[in-house]
Amino acid sequence: RITDFGDDRKKPEGVITEILGHVNDPGVDILSIIKAYGLPEGFPDEVMVQVAGIPDEVEEEEKKNRLDLRHLQTVTIDGEDAKDLDDAISISKENDDHYTLGVHIADVSHYVTENSPLDKEALKRGTSVYLVDRVIPMLPHKLSNGICSLNEGQERLALSCIMTINEKGRMIGHQIAETVIRVDRRMTYTAVNAILTEPEAHPELLEEYHELVPMFRQMQELSALIRSCRKERGAIDFEFPESKVILDAEGTPVEIRPYPSNVATRMIEDFMLMANETVAEEYCTREIPFLYRTHDKPDGDRMEATLTLIREQGIKVEKRSHEITPGEVQKILTSIEGTPEEPLISRLLLRSMARAIYTPECSGHFGLAASYYCHFTSPIRRYPDLQIHRIIKDDLRGRLDKGGRIGKYSSILQHVAEQSSAMEQRAAEAEREAVKLKKAEYMLEHVGEEYDGVISGVTRWGFYVELPNTVEGLVHIMTLKDDYYNFDEENYRLVGEQHGRVFRLGEPVRVRVRNAEPANRTIDFTYVEKETETE
Repeated sequence: RITDFGDDRKKPEGVITEILGHVNDPGVDILSIIKAYGLPEGFPDEVMVQVAGIPDEVEEEEKKNRLDLRHLQTVTIDGEDAKDLDDAISISKENDDHYTLGVHIADVSHYVTENSPLDKEALKRGTSVYLVDRVIPMLPHKLSNGICSLNEGQERLALSCIMTINEKGRMIGHQIAETVIRVDRRMTYTAVNAILTEPEAHPELLEEYHELVPMFRQMQELSALIRSCRKERGAIDFEFPESKVILDAEGTPVEIRPYPSNVATRMIEDFMLMANETVAEEYCTREIPFLYRTHDKPDGDRMEATLTLIREQGIKVEKRSHEITPGEVQKILTSIEGTPEEPLISRLLLRSMARAIYTPECSGHFGLAASYYCHFTSPIRRYPDLQIHRIIKDDLRGRLDKGGRIGKYSSILQHVAEQSSAMEQRAAEAEREAVKLKKAEYMLEHVGEEYDGVISGVTRWGFYVELPNTVEGLVHIMTLKDDYYNFDEENYRLVGEQHGRVFRLGEPVRVRVRNAEPANRTIDFTYVEKETETE
């Protein structure tokens, strides 16, 4: 803690308030990020007192006046290690053309009451933070992994968005209701993907989940229709290679494993997006105070610079920045699909976009090409979802016009939006830092080894190279000994002064790991000359 900021003649002074541990102690590296970003660790005593009074099971009294959906075949589909299961799906098909899709979301607001210690702490945190070796939850585990988690075989309170969708993938009717549900099976993305894409290779899964297989196939059908509609209206579909850092018991990274999207992850994404849009449209058109997820049109100058760079790569771009639409961005992404430049151009386009934030105004979502959008589906880990659940429930119970509720919501939503946006940004930065730290620690064990990669960024101090495992490192310009290189900023490339050699964005290169510094989150490569073929 700084005690004196000093002046021209005196250096700043401070006192040590806590010793985190030795630099090599397990977990201290991530703890340093937690401290640096001011992330919370434990919950205050008054929060834990409130949590202690919350029951572990749904009581009979709580089920009254709710739509009973326990008879519906219902599943959750999540990652293998997920513990806070806040969304479940049911689906049926009628008359061979209309689907009934149920998106059932944990009724967290039933337990996290307005202005209670639990609610105030949740707003203060804004979101759960997913670091490499731990989760800093928005809500205590008794809620997030217990009574609020839609666990298999257990009755749970939910807020459901039940949508009727026609054979073209368009919603033709919906109902939002307080419900009670019971999840039949807790499924994983891996298992559902295997059932749908490689059934002949996994007879054991077909047998174990035989009663659910028709449901999964209906989900796949409907997902394709919904995705087609979204594509038709021009929504942008960024596909980035994601990875997961695997740690051993001591917190040491032992593997960086690709984490590709698949049929199952896309299905859940499609269903959640549709529910979010449906709920947002309902409350925006009725002009009820609400919280939206908004994404503005990109800044013209920034987008034009990106489009110029893309054109320099030989990629056709028909429109200027002021004319750019989500559909035009998607057209560019489609044209580079499967090429070495795809992840890099995708990232450039993403960086040129405005940041999505929470606002009380319904101004639409540029990236999704959606006029209405909100976050409704994750109240265990995002405060905005919890906030709008309260508004929805007040509306369903006819309480909005009583006790000044509409005025109350109108007065608080701007603060909730700003706090939630700020905490989301803090979480994203901390999560990125934790991943970069562990990737640097992993590459420390591979110093001297060579890899093939692609140039992912060019600056006046060198160029960055991304490896297939998503690790990124810098080839510093000082290590390029064959020439003196100048940075061509307009064309995003380094050009050799004497020999004219060029290093440009998207170019495949071979590199050797020179150094890695976990404390600084940096990885350094040296460029390796490709061997010329000899006769």
